[in-house]
Amino acid sequence: MSALIRQSRHLVLPLGLTLLTAFLLAMRPVPTSLEQVLSRGELVVASRFSPTTWYQDQHGDTGLEYELAKAFAEELGVSLRMVSADNIPDLINMVRRGKVDLAAAALAITPDRKDTLRFAGDYQTVSERIIYRAGDIRPTSLGDISNRRIAVLAGSSQEEELRDLRRHGMDIQFGSIEATNTERLLSLLTEGSYDLALVDSNSWQLHRALFPELRAGLDIADQQLGWAFRKQADNSLHLAAQRFLTQRKADGSIARLESRFYGQAEQMNLYSSRSFLRHLDARLPQYAEAFRQAAEDQGFDWRLLAALGYQESMWDQHAVSPTGVRGLMMLTQRTAAEMGVADRTDPIASIHAGAAYLRKLYDRMPDRIPEPDRTWFAVAAYNVGFGHVEDARVLTQRHGGNPDVWADVQKNLPLLRQEAYYRHARHGYARGGMQAVIYVRHIRHYYDLLVWANDSNRFGANMVAMAD
Repeated sequence: MSALIRQSRHLVLPLGLTLLTAFLLAMRPVPTSLEQVLSRGELVVASRFSPTTWYQDQHGDTGLEYELAKAFAEELGVSLRMVSADNIPDLINMVRRGKVDLAAAALAITPDRKDTLRFAGDYQTVSERIIYRAGDIRPTSLGDISNRRIAVLAGSSQEEELRDLRRHGMDIQFGSIEATNTERLLSLLTEGSYDLALVDSNSWQLHRALFPELRAGLDIADQQLGWAFRKQADNSLHLAAQRFLTQRKADGSIARLESRFYGQAEQMNLYSSRSFLRHLDARLPQYAEAFRQAAEDQGFDWRLLAALGYQESMWDQHAVSPTGVRGLMMLTQRTAAEMGVADRTDPIASIHAGAAYLRKLYDRMPDRIPEPDRTWFAVAAYNVGFGHVEDARVLTQRHGGNPDVWADVQKNLPLLRQEAYYRHARHGYARGGMQAVIYVRHIRHYYDLLVWANDSNRFGANMVAMAD
């Protein structure tokens, strides 16, 4: 009997320790969502590849949502890891299941989504816009979209809006397309698979130049955009993001991002875009290899050089300006001599010389200027001259702006036409100040068209053949 009691005592002791350990572990506070991010040193963000959210340009990852997420991670002192989703439902499920910390993907804050997600931000407002084919009847009221087939992205706020209209008795016919961006919808509309498409106004603004055969009809609703978080008791990361976005909206950072990513598309007229698209297949293929080689030699994206070449000459090797500059990259006699070009109408020599000259201007810019601003300063200098760009940077600083940010400097460059400003400038009067601002805006737009067309294979085999 005593032996049995001794054995029981030996069994009770480990069991008691196990229970005590479990109790102490249960009492230990669970790290908050913010503490977990800080502890692992990484913010995991879900998004979708789209011109309005996240894409790649000559410098790598970019896009309005990407830049915001990157800035948030930097504020937290952690690295950023982006995770792509195949479609919007998958994106939302990643958040709901806790696979990511948040979704930064231009998601509209809708009643259905708020049932299972928590949103931060309210940092942008977009309109739900009906798009139709040129030549068709323009829809100007909700009655005009009844009995017409409408394409929407599956799981999107536009799909939710159409379901709501249907619940209220409207005869709405729509097809939900499994895709991550608007381009697929607009392609289906162009092909005649649907009568209309419903997209957000930001997407339309960026894509309309790629689809000159389409037009905008009525706006049926406005939506607020926000970052999505898992709905749970702990909202520490959500609150940190809300404070960040509120502060970035108040200090103008978000407005500057909007100008950077949407400004050039908004300013371009439809005729310029149509002309560009006509020349894309007709003229660019014969010079594509030269642009690629020159870009490789000088460390640029070939599409940037191609965009600059189009702005200069519309890819016409025989182009001549009234001032005597000529050739595909419109070299002056002085620049041609400096770059060792004997015949400015030789398109290959012109492309390589133009690229080398742009690199020279780029290298003269202060190293502290970040991308993409340093590139746009170099492009502006290609047009108006390095000295005038430097004068504009000095003037910008005097006016309280940031001399290393193109969005600030472009406001001051046109002032160098006025005597009150140019008589104090080292390089004097700048006749083409406003022209240089428009010049950069156009090149940014053409570059965006080339990036999106190339990445999406919008223009078929020619663009595929030119892909890096």
